[in-house]
Amino acid sequence: MSQQVTRLWLMYPARLITRPIVYEIGKEFAVVTNIRQASVTEEIGIVSLELDGDREEIKKAINWLEEQGVKVEPVEINTIEG
Repeated sequence: MSQQVTRLWLMYPARLITRPIVYEIGKEFAVVTNIRQASVTEEIGIVSLELDGDREEIKKAINWLEEQGVKVEPVEINTIEG
Protein backbone atom coordinates (compact mmCIF):
# COMPACT_ATOMS: atom_id res chain seq x y z
CA MET A 1 0.00 0.00 0.00
CA SER A 2 1.22 3.46 -0.90
CA GLN A 3 0.09 6.14 1.58
CA GLN A 4 -0.10 9.71 0.38
CA VAL A 5 -1.69 13.08 1.05
CA THR A 6 -3.44 14.74 -1.89
CA ARG A 7 -4.77 18.31 -1.86
CA LEU A 8 -7.62 19.14 -4.19
CA TRP A 9 -9.90 22.00 -5.14
CA LEU A 10 -13.52 20.89 -5.37
CA MET A 11 -16.08 23.01 -7.22
CA TYR A 12 -19.67 22.07 -6.42
CA PRO A 13 -22.58 23.04 -8.67
CA ALA A 14 -25.59 24.63 -6.96
CA ARG A 15 -27.55 21.36 -6.89
CA LEU A 16 -24.89 19.71 -4.66
CA ILE A 17 -24.23 22.52 -2.17
CA THR A 18 -26.49 21.10 0.56
CA ARG A 19 -25.29 17.50 0.10
CA PRO A 20 -22.66 16.33 2.66
CA ILE A 21 -20.15 15.24 -0.02
CA VAL A 22 -17.05 15.40 2.23
CA TYR A 23 -18.79 13.29 4.87
CA GLU A 24 -19.81 10.76 2.22
CA ILE A 25 -16.21 10.45 0.99
CA GLY A 26 -15.03 9.65 4.51
CA LYS A 27 -17.71 6.98 4.95
CA GLU A 28 -17.45 5.42 1.48
CA PHE A 29 -13.66 5.36 1.06
CA ALA A 30 -10.75 4.52 3.37
CA VAL A 31 -9.42 8.09 3.40
CA VAL A 32 -9.13 10.81 6.02
CA THR A 33 -10.65 14.11 4.88
CA ASN A 34 -9.42 17.51 6.02
CA ILE A 35 -11.10 20.71 4.83
CA ARG A 36 -8.35 23.29 4.39
CA GLN A 37 -10.47 26.15 3.06
CA ALA A 38 -14.05 26.64 1.87
CA SER A 39 -16.34 29.23 0.33
CA VAL A 40 -20.00 28.46 -0.23
CA THR A 41 -22.72 30.60 -1.77
CA GLU A 42 -26.15 29.74 -3.17
CA GLU A 43 -24.62 29.35 -6.65
CA ILE A 44 -21.36 27.47 -6.03
CA GLY A 45 -19.27 25.75 -3.40
CA ILE A 46 -15.48 25.79 -3.52
CA VAL A 47 -13.56 23.59 -1.09
CA SER A 48 -9.86 22.93 -0.64
CA LEU A 49 -9.80 19.33 0.57
CA GLU A 50 -6.92 17.18 1.73
CA LEU A 51 -7.27 13.41 1.32
CA ASP A 52 -4.93 11.14 3.28
CA GLY A 53 -4.86 7.45 2.46
CA ASP A 54 -3.82 4.76 0.04
CA ARG A 55 -3.19 6.05 -3.49
CA GLU A 56 -5.77 3.72 -5.05
CA GLU A 57 -8.43 4.67 -2.50
CA ILE A 58 -7.79 8.38 -3.21
CA LYS A 59 -8.16 7.73 -6.96
CA LYS A 60 -11.48 5.96 -6.33
CA ALA A 61 -12.69 8.88 -4.20
CA ILE A 62 -11.73 11.40 -6.92
CA ASN A 63 -13.51 9.35 -9.60
CA TRP A 64 -16.62 9.16 -7.38
CA LEU A 65 -16.57 12.94 -6.85
CA GLU A 66 -16.44 13.53 -10.60
CA GLU A 67 -19.30 11.06 -11.14
CA GLN A 68 -21.39 13.11 -8.68
CA GLY A 69 -20.79 16.26 -10.74
CA VAL A 70 -18.03 17.85 -8.66
CA LYS A 71 -15.18 19.44 -10.62
CA VAL A 72 -11.87 18.28 -9.11
CA GLU A 73 -8.49 19.96 -9.64
CA PRO A 74 -5.16 19.49 -7.86
CA VAL A 75 -3.98 22.29 -5.58
CA GLU A 76 -1.05 23.91 -7.40
CA ILE A 77 0.21 26.19 -4.64
CA ASN A 78 -0.26 25.56 -0.95
CA THR A 79 -2.09 28.67 0.24
CA ILE A 80 -2.61 27.61 3.84
CA GLU A 81 0.10 25.90 5.84
CA GLY A 82 0.00 24.85 9.45
